[in-house]
Amino acid sequence: MRDVVIGIDIGGTFTKYGIIDKTGHCLKENFTSTDKYQEFDMFLENLQTEIEESLVSITERVEVKAIGIGAPNGNYYSGTIENAPNLNWKGIVPFVERFKTFFPNIPVVLTNDANAAALGEMIYGGAKGMKDFIVITLGTGLGSGIVVDGKLVYGHDGFAGELGHINVKHRGRECGCGKRGCLETYVSATGLKRTVLKLMAERITESELRDYSFNDLTSKMVSEAAKKGDEIALEAFEITGRILGVKLADAVTCTSPEAIFLFGGLARAGDLLLNPTRKYMEENLFPVYRGKVKLILSDLKETNAAVLGASALAWKELEK
Repeated sequence: MRDVVIGIDIGGTFTKYGIIDKTGHCLKENFTSTDKYQEFDMFLENLQTEIEESLVSITERVEVKAIGIGAPNGNYYSGTIENAPNLNWKGIVPFVERFKTFFPNIPVVLTNDANAAALGEMIYGGAKGMKDFIVITLGTGLGSGIVVDGKLVYGHDGFAGELGHINVKHRGRECGCGKRGCLETYVSATGLKRTVLKLMAERITESELRDYSFNDLTSKMVSEAAKKGDEIALEAFEITGRILGVKLADAVTCTSPEAIFLFGGLARAGDLLLNPTRKYMEENLFPVYRGKVKLILSDLKETNAAVLGASALAWKELEK
């Protein structure tokens, strides 16, 4: 019989889940709708049913040892999802407490999605053997997971390490969290698009990106334009990398990480983002840290990284 855990990644649109063994091999992976369910209980019942069906469909015998969950605004200490702006269920949702009614004899643990990504990087990715590192997830927003001495930093309330909401500019861009000037409003797929439109409003420079509205434009389009030499696209990446590099330099002073990993859709831009970020990070580092912190792309494949991260959370919990 093979020992496995269930990794669950809850997103605003879809919830992905997988049955993962200790080596990171996925025996079964699937997804279900999140936004289809206005009622939390109906979502949970559907998720439980689908997981049970997936377990039955596996040809070999397995024993589920634990369940790990990554979710927006997930609180590791309380097992709750708290005021997640992109989920239908508002307020404080007692996810672990309710989910354990379906799996009463199995440990269930939850954290935010960026923390899960950091654990996935530690167990299955480029951070193997590292005790001090940071993972930055660059998608619609900016998430971060901070590991110090081999342990995730949660803080006293379970919400430590929200680098996406450190301030970049006083009374700057409006953020979904209710603040203004947050890092993720400048450094994310959405933030890149906002920078592109700002540059096009201020300049008359020709750009193929002028043919798209904000809703039609994607960070991939900006990357492709930059690779073809589009001045607006190149400048947008330079600005994005500068802002990220400066703020990563600030983060380094707090934890002195061995490496910083970039993950997510925007990170697929590769050197377009890496080069300016590395340049401005090094320029703004306290001298004692210069040349010591690696800035690298995640080793995890995006297709199942979130599920692997959630499963890593479950395996780490079993070690305690």
